This record gives sequence, C-alpha cells and structure tokens, in this order.
Amino acid sequence: CVRSLMPDIESHWFETYGAVALTGVPVRMQRQSESLLRWFDIYAFRLGSAAAREVAVLFTDVTERKQNELSLEAAKAEAERANRAKSDFLLSMSHELRSPLSVMLGYAQLIEGGTPAPTPAQQDSVQQILSAGWYLLGLINEILDLTTIESGQLVLSSEAISLNEVLEDCRTMIELQARGAGIDLRFPGVEPSWLAQADATRIKQVVLNLLSNAIKYNSSPGHVDVRCTEAPGQRVRVSVEDTGLGLSSTQLAHLFEPFNRLGQESGGEPGTGIGLVICKRLVELMGGRIGADSQPGVGSCFWFELDTKPSPAPKRAPVRAVLCIEQDTLRLQRVEELLARWPDVCLLRACNVAAGIEIARSARPDVILMGAAASDPSVRQAKRLLAQHPRTAKIPVIALAAGAGPGDIEAGLVAELSGHLAQPWQNKVPGHTLNPAFQRIRAGGPSATVQENPRC
Repeated sequence: CVRSLMPDIESHWFETYGAVALTGVPVRMQRQSESLLRWFDIYAFRLGSAAAREVAVLFTDVTERKQNELSLEAAKAEAERANRAKSDFLLSMSHELRSPLSVMLGYAQLIEGGTPAPTPAQQDSVQQILSAGWYLLGLINEILDLTTIESGQLVLSSEAISLNEVLEDCRTMIELQARGAGIDLRFPGVEPSWLAQADATRIKQVVLNLLSNAIKYNSSPGHVDVRCTEAPGQRVRVSVEDTGLGLSSTQLAHLFEPFNRLGQESGGEPGTGIGLVICKRLVELMGGRIGADSQPGVGSCFWFELDTKPSPAPKRAPVRAVLCIEQDTLRLQRVEELLARWPDVCLLRACNVAAGIEIARSARPDVILMGAAASDPSVRQAKRLLAQHPRTAKIPVIALAAGAGPGDIEAGLVAELSGHLAQPWQNKVPGHTLNPAFQRIRAGGPSATVQENPRC
C-alpha cells in the first residue's frame, strides 16, 4: 500500500491513481511531495482487468534535476531583471546627457557666428568643442538606438518597399561625403520589380551605415559598388563592396561586437563600434541576415539579405460610366469630345427617356446627363422614374442644355438635380460646379465598376 510507504502522502495522488484504475488511461507526470520534500517523475498504469482496480506506479526521484532547473530559471529571471535595469538606466542617462550637450553645442555655434568674429585661436577652440560635441551626440544617439532595440521597445513596420527607391535616396544623402573623400560611388541599378519586406526607414539606416563605413575605411582614390542580386530562399541580397585595406579572418570573427572597432581606435576616422551592431539587430528583427566577406589588401564586401515580395500586378483604373440622354446629335458629339479626354470614362447613349431609364437600371451609370433644361418636363419625369427604383435612386442627374435662365435654376433646385450645365458647360445651379460632378465620375459613384458589371 502506498500509505505504508509514505504515510503523509497528499490526497491528490490517490485521485490520480483512481482515475487510472477507472479509465485504464496511463498517466505520466512530475509532482512534488511536500511531506518528503522531494520531486518525482511518476508513471501510473492499470494492472490486469478493469474489475481488479489495480494500478502500478513507477517513481523516479528527480529532485536534484528539478532543483537545477529552478536555479537556472531564477538566474535567468534575475539576469533579465538586471538587463532591463541596465537598459532603463542607459535610456534615462542618454536622454539626460543630450539636454546639456545640446545647450553646449548651441552656445558654441553662437560664439562661432558671433559679432565680432572670434579670433583665429578662439575659432580653433570653438571648432574643437563642436567636433567633440557632435561626436559625443552621435555616440549618445547610437547608444539610445541600440538600447531601444535590445530592450524590445523598438517598433518596426513590415511592408513591401522598393529597393530601387531606398538605394537612390541613400545615394543622394551620401554622395557629398563620398566626393569629399575621393571615392566613386557606383550604383549599377536595381531591378524595379524587386520589393523587399522590411521597414523602409530602418533599411535606409542600415544602407547608410554600410556606405559610410565603405567610404571612411576605403583607399583614396577608390570606389564603392552597390549591387542587388537574387539570393536563395526567395530573398534579395544588397551588397556594399569597397576597395579598402580589407579585414583578416580574426577581425571578421569580431565584426559585430559592440564597441569593437577592430584596431581602428588609433586611426584618424571617428567611430564608436556600435553602428554595425545596430545594423545586425535591425536586419535580424526584419527577418533577414547580415554578413561580410573580405580579403586583406583587396577590400571588403558587406551584405544583408531580406525576404522579397513579388511586384504587384499593375492596377487598372476603374472605368466609370456616364449615361447621356440626348436627341441632339451635335450636343452629343460635344459630350463625347469632352469625355474622350479621360480614357477611364465610357459613354452610354440613349435618345429618349424610356430608353435611358432602361439602360440606367441595367448598367447603373455613375452619372446621368439629361439633354434638356431643368425646367423641361422630361427631366422631371426621368428624375421621378429613377427615384422609384433602388438601383437608380441615388444616381446623380445633371441637366444639359444650350442655355439656363432663372426658371431653369429654380427648377433644378426643386427637382434636386446635381447640376445644370449650359454651354460652355458652366454650372448654373448655386453650390455646384462642373468639376465635382465629373470628379465623382472618375472617383467612383454609387454604381459598380465595369470590371464588376460590364456595361460599355
């Protein structure tokens, strides 16, 4: 009996064994015996027939393993708390440092441009202050960026972006720096149909960082080649290749370590050793990967890969339909000439009200032009018949006539027309103009497009 082995065993053990005896379904679980202060891995299964109600239980003492797991979990939780505290401290401290630094830079700039102008010695001192200040501000901004990323507070968008547009923007922003360093930037062009799934702003940040490094650590005169190539797994690779001194295998192994400048600390180029780390974090957060290939004395090629998205099919502009109820051939011809300017508008014709109503109910045009003055009985008749049918009740109706007098204007308002057009197609109804009527035609009225319901 279990009680004879463990007199203080908890009741939930017997509930579990009873369920096994009744159902015959074996149970494997890990439980703690508080009375024994031990952890057990338990396997319980039924013996013999259901009527025998006998259960066999195999106990494995896993106390030591469980204590190790709990210790590791506690250590991990403590490390995460410490990391969050570090991130919070760096974020807070960086923000606090930026405020006085901005004031210092501002006053240094005031001294630089002050009247009278500073002496050459003073000017040199001011330049030293500004140079150190801008460097420190850049370092603070990079620490802020890295801390935001590592603390999980960075929010990235995911959209299909044109690599061609991104690289062209980066080229414009970096070209002056390259020209000043005697570096020739080469952008052989990117396939316009290549779209990457990424955050456009952050990809620009990555590309600009790689370009800036390729210029700073290049040989002068030299060149930088930027290419896009297809990568395995439906990906696109963007590579930035320079003609600098290159990196050894040892340097490549430490490439993405924070604050590691790979021996460039004593060089003349400013840097923090954070930029590439930020690039790596950003690319990986967008589901990509980043790396570098290099040959000492030849140059380096930094690259990153992102998922691609197929170029969307070109969108056809929705075709809008205009129904013109007109007996006069010349007026109808002028309407055709006007609408011919817009290839996304098609013209439906009817020579009388009856035919026009029938066409309107089947084709549901976006607007109806009536070849008569607003005071004409046929206009009121058409408006009444259109209002009686749910498919045509909301279609705008515009009276189209050779002229418009005060009576026509009043009649148009009474009939609730959308407008009254008179040659040379100027609106005579207060509060309406010709353009909005035709803008509605092009932007979409109450009816379906031609693709959904062909009517032209």
